[in-house]
Amino acid sequence: MRIEQLLQTTRGLHGPETEELLKGIERVKWFLWHGNVRRADETLPELLEEIDGLREQDRQAGRPPSVVLRKLDRALDEFATYVVNNAGAIVNYGERYRCGERISTGFVESAVNQVIAKRFVKKQQMRWTPRGAHLLLQVRTQGAE
Repeated sequence: MRIEQLLQTTRGLHGPETEELLKGIERVKWFLWHGNVRRADETLPELLEEIDGLREQDRQAGRPPSVVLRKLDRALDEFATYVVNNAGAIVNYGERYRCGERISTGFVESAVNQVIAKRFVKKQQMRWTPRGAHLLLQVRTQGAE
């Protein structure tokens, strides 16, 4: 989801550099989809350097600073930090897809939300037993694997 936001922000830029930035972000998306965190981590600083170069060109040309470039720079920097901090938890969706495994947990999240919503309706308010709560969490985590 974060990558889609980065792509949308980049599309807000005008000029020839937009295409190169879009290709770079798509490359990062591909690396992460295939579980290649190291390559994504190498590519993100390159994109940040490219944005810094564009911002410097604007300064040298006497143009006002681009709000979109500043926003993209900040968002990419935060995303790079996110990737580094969560490298161990990033799933190789490409491998899962090729093995025929599920790559989405939406169906599990939906089921859990339905059970919780039903239990918290005023007419059916009940207490969670430790065992019941544990079993619900097991369903949630089993579906996420």
